[in-house]
Amino acid sequence: MILAIVGPTATGKTAYSLRVVEAIRAGLIGPWRDAEIVNADSMQLYRGMDIGTAKATPAERALVAHHQLDVLHVSQAASVAAYQRAARATIAEIIQRGHLPIVVGGSGLYIRALLDKISLPGTNPQVRAHYRRRLEREGAAVLHGELLERDARAGAKISVGDPRRIVRALEVMDITGKPFSAHMPTRAYVQPTVQIALRVAPEILHKRIGARTAAMWQAGIVAETASLRDAMGPTAAHATGYAQCMDYLDGKCDQDACIEAITIATRQLARKQRTWFRADPRITWLDASAVTQPVAAVLAPLLTADLNGN
Repeated sequence: MILAIVGPTATGKTAYSLRVVEAIRAGLIGPWRDAEIVNADSMQLYRGMDIGTAKATPAERALVAHHQLDVLHVSQAASVAAYQRAARATIAEIIQRGHLPIVVGGSGLYIRALLDKISLPGTNPQVRAHYRRRLEREGAAVLHGELLERDARAGAKISVGDPRRIVRALEVMDITGKPFSAHMPTRAYVQPTVQIALRVAPEILHKRIGARTAAMWQAGIVAETASLRDAMGPTAAHATGYAQCMDYLDGKCDQDACIEAITIATRQLARKQRTWFRADPRITWLDASAVTQPVAAVLAPLLTADLNGN
């Protein structure tokens, strides 16, 4: 079995996952001897990107084994397919040890690739570059129209406002000769899984994000960005927080404007994540009151029912 704690940024997933580990070690939940955490935040894969990604602290990581953290250099491009292979292998090892794998993060596509039955076609840099050039010349609406003509189902699922996925869909069809929709995932787990998400009222989440941004600034996100920027590839460089700090380092904004830009970008990210996870009916949402209750009282019924096949 897998437990996944998912949801928008700044909702308290890391803290809650540690409480779950404590309950398991106390024998309050399930048959497991222990638990281990598997990261599912695409930006936390990068070494050195600690402050800006709100990565688990060294003290927190000392409490329980964490996996899929610090596995990429900032110059590398994160790959969903590579993550799927590595994280599934990690989960198999955790299960062999008799421990519960707890997947924790907010990167929706990575989580689906890990948990669900999904095929991930390879990439072709030449084909992708071709469509990116066309995107720049012709715009997303034209490419989206082509996608609709070639695969109406995929075109209906992918918004014209998501040019990255439009390019990917066209690339996959050129590579495989099959409709992109043939590769789209179904909501079917690879193995028994319970997903929970933490629900925080928008106005409270906005305050949390503002406070966290201020704390990151005090902790040294600007210095962290400065130490990494020369080595950063395009994936890492566009991470929320770091992109805005680069503008600050380049003199494009002052401190207050940079902090505000990070806060706004993080709120936008949280909104996108909330929309993504709300679309999955399998997720059990826990509101603030449930989060403060004893973990075993909330999770034990969910995990027991799944273990029993209900």
